Amino acid sequence: MHAITLQSTLSPDAYLQPSDHVDFHDRGIQERIRTFDQTTELERIQAAYEFVRDEISHSMDIRSPEVTRRASEVLRQGHGICYAKSHLLAALLRGMGIPAGMCYQRLTWDDTVEGGHAIHALNTVYLREKDQWIRLDARGNKEGVNAQFFIGKEQLAYTTRPELGEVDYETNFHEPPPAIIEALENHSDCMQMCAAGLPTELKEHAQAE
Repeated sequence: MHAITLQSTLSPDAYLQPSDHVDFHDRGIQERIRTFDQTTELERIQAAYEFVRDEISHSMDIRSPEVTRRASEVLRQGHGICYAKSHLLAALLRGMGIPAGMCYQRLTWDDTVEGGHAIHALNTVYLREKDQWIRLDARGNKEGVNAQFFIGKEQLAYTTRPELGEVDYETNFHEPPPAIIEALENHSDCMQMCAAGLPTELKEHAQAE
């Protein structure tokens, strides 16, 4: 699988800022960041990624009705859907001074066009030593899903199939787009949100500059 070319008109500094949903100044997040004491920046990126992938549950996998939204909330509660988990990974990396953003895929629900589509979130990370953005998917592995930390060759949770209307969006978002936030904020039951409340598409380059 070949990586897409991520598109952004912003400098890497834009991907270092705290925000409402990427709230890395939170005490709990700062405490967690201090546990990533690996020698190199690349090792710290991998450690943060694997922590969110493996130690933070996907809400659907554990059938939790709770909706988590902000990075600090996801860390505190220990779970979130892919949108929320992407906020946490971005917060951990930004809190370490590593530029990180969010990107998205449009995927089918049941491998058929008739079953409908939903937007899936993953992360972007800037590798300074390579002057390169990569994508990482911390959704959480399970049967049929095996995302890994690889440089040069992506191994994401999902590979898009254009023949089914699936899309790899190329926009490198420094903040989650409105459709993502609206889905999270407008629902109080995660199971209901995932069943019928997730956006089905995104506008490309829908990013404030």
